[in-house]
Amino acid sequence: MLIDTHAHLNLSAFDKDRDFIIKKCLKNNIRMINVGTNYETSRKAVEIAQKYQEGVFAAIGLHPINLDTGLVKIKKDLLESTSNFCEREFDYEKYERLAQSSKVVAIGEIGLDYYWKPKTTKKKELFKKFQKDLLTKQLKLANEFNLPIIFHCRMAHAELSELLKSNIKNIKSKLRGVMHGFVGTLEELKSSLKLGLYIGFNGIIFKKIEGIDFKKVIFETPLQKILIETDCPYLTPPTFPEKRNNPLAVKYILKEISEIKKISQEDLEKFINENARNLFNL
Repeated sequence: MLIDTHAHLNLSAFDKDRDFIIKKCLKNNIRMINVGTNYETSRKAVEIAQKYQEGVFAAIGLHPINLDTGLVKIKKDLLESTSNFCEREFDYEKYERLAQSSKVVAIGEIGLDYYWKPKTTKKKELFKKFQKDLLTKQLKLANEFNLPIIFHCRMAHAELSELLKSNIKNIKSKLRGVMHGFVGTLEELKSSLKLGLYIGFNGIIFKKIEGIDFKKVIFETPLQKILIETDCPYLTPPTFPEKRNNPLAVKYILKEISEIKKISQEDLEKFINENARNLFNL
């Protein structure tokens, strides 16, 4: 059995064949957590999970790029091709109601994303403040329901680490979460591990990104801290035979990591499944 800890079968890209894919994954012993990026996709993730007795779970949250700060324009294709998927503010009570479902196993994906940002210094600082305030509210939600957190972080590792350190004192128990789709240096890896976070790897590990050595990062990540994910429909592994990514691709992520870690796929599978069960209380 494998667990795709970060899928987006709740997005419109799967509207025509969602149930077919889910049933195919379950038949192949692949479980999944569908992750929300705003209220509508979070609601959809819960709705999908509730249709299946086992093997399908949900995470809910407002992604930083889905927060409409009014300070930056983001390409519509990243927002399901409609600005209606942006939210002007985080409606705590609406997300709180969603979190009451037994199928919700995490708050996410939430975090900081400074890729699309304003040009002026004053607007940049205000933009960052809006994202940090949003993240703080969602950390509170995770704390209220004692749920782990799926963190999204792009071009903001240092600031995310500092924010989490300052908020740990307000958390009832030890910070629990995963750095989703990790793209960072060895130093940023160490910082995330020091916070107690798991590290999620997906199809981006097959890409070449300036300043990032995925093989070194993966090799240095303890087996007890690795999670695998697809982030489907995005980041399709190059050897995956299907054009659109889906949870079946976790096998290709597993194979690549096993070769880098010099461990059998069977042994690696045991570690990552145990990690997923421990973090998300599956």
